[in-house]
Amino acid sequence: MAENNLTNIQAYQKKWHFNIGLVIFGVIFIYLLVTVLMYLTENHVSAYEVREGAILRDNSYTGFILRNETIVQAEANGYVSYFANEGSKVGAKTKVYTLSDNELEFGESTDEESGKLSPDEQSAVLSRVQSFSEGFREEQFQDVYTLKDSIMNILESRSIENRQAQLELMAQQERDGVQIYTAASDGVIIYSTDGYESITIDDIAEDIFTKSDYEKKSLKSNEKVKAGDPVYKLIRDDRWSVVIKLDQPTADELRDSESVKIRFSKDQEITTAKFSIHNVKDANYGLLSFDTAMIRYAAERYLDLELILEDESGLKIPKSSVTTKSFYTIPEDYLTQGGNSQDTGVLVETEGHPKFHKVNVYDRDEESGMVYLNIDVFDEETTLVKPDSSDTCVMNKTKNIKGVYNINKGYAVFRQIHILCESDDYYIVESGSDYGLFNYDHIALDGDSIKENDVVF
Repeated sequence: MAENNLTNIQAYQKKWHFNIGLVIFGVIFIYLLVTVLMYLTENHVSAYEVREGAILRDNSYTGFILRNETIVQAEANGYVSYFANEGSKVGAKTKVYTLSDNELEFGESTDEESGKLSPDEQSAVLSRVQSFSEGFREEQFQDVYTLKDSIMNILESRSIENRQAQLELMAQQERDGVQIYTAASDGVIIYSTDGYESITIDDIAEDIFTKSDYEKKSLKSNEKVKAGDPVYKLIRDDRWSVVIKLDQPTADELRDSESVKIRFSKDQEITTAKFSIHNVKDANYGLLSFDTAMIRYAAERYLDLELILEDESGLKIPKSSVTTKSFYTIPEDYLTQGGNSQDTGVLVETEGHPKFHKVNVYDRDEESGMVYLNIDVFDEETTLVKPDSSDTCVMNKTKNIKGVYNINKGYAVFRQIHILCESDDYYIVESGSDYGLFNYDHIALDGDSIKENDVVF
């Protein structure tokens, strides 16, 4: 019988080899995972680029004009013909109009040279056309009619001058039935009436501004008049006023104002008016008073205008970027220069000699002579020593300053602001100050989400 030979087979565990590549990959993966999680969970700082801008806040009104006006009546019956141009100034001895028994016939000049515009008239027309062309905007189409009126006034002036010359000739020839009358007093002459010549601020009523009953009557040459009929109107004072109806919020806002800035819609002229508020029949009216430019609007009774409540230019920043930060205030005399450098700092009292501590000045108050230092870099009740003196100052006085965080260098630096005006979403702040902002600076969009020296990725 054959013997069975048994073989004893022993299994060995496979030797494990260290894989450095797998370890590095794992470390990088964990790092990336932590970085992504941190990015997703942390607050992100959104940047805003500061740019120059302006805020204009205005209200539009239709104003009612008050002037010192006198209606001059015809002294006899007849056909009226005028010497003076409308809107011109006349003296007490200036010939204004004639009355004749019959209509006067005025011949048009047939002289070719006299029909041409003079160099001054050509220059006036070109100037008005050029001004219109440079400033025209589609939304201001009424400017076309202003241009038309300006040019028509120039052309009509030539016709009136020709008529004046013929009237002068008739007067010299002492034609029968032609009577010449001079101005009743000094003033600006207007050839229209509307029944509002004697109205005052106390007579103002709301229905005046609706223009529902307004009627302007023009007075023209060669019209037949009776004794006592109006023949012209004289404005006898350069002072004039415009009345506007105010709602209650605007009246409350302007209650203490003595002057306001306005823009006339007719010619876009901007000026400043004396201002007062009058309560008439339980309604608030603003009285805008002027000492100049009366003759420019002498023929108008109503004027469209804009009351400019705010008009400021500067750096435009969002309101969300503005925050408040507390600072220590110390006298400027406590600032000094570092021993071997030009760094600005203060001397902090220690057990031995005072120690120089570099600081950043965030603002200066020229009136009080105080400077503002970062509250985060000093312990409360720190004692400062005045340079070249034994005087000391304890840092315990603080003041809040409005500002924004500048992030130009990748970390947050507080910059103070001086607000000039505001709208619903933006401030206009002063530009160019030593401790403020400049055009194209980058600031944190949300000022409350960031702190001094925070790193911005």
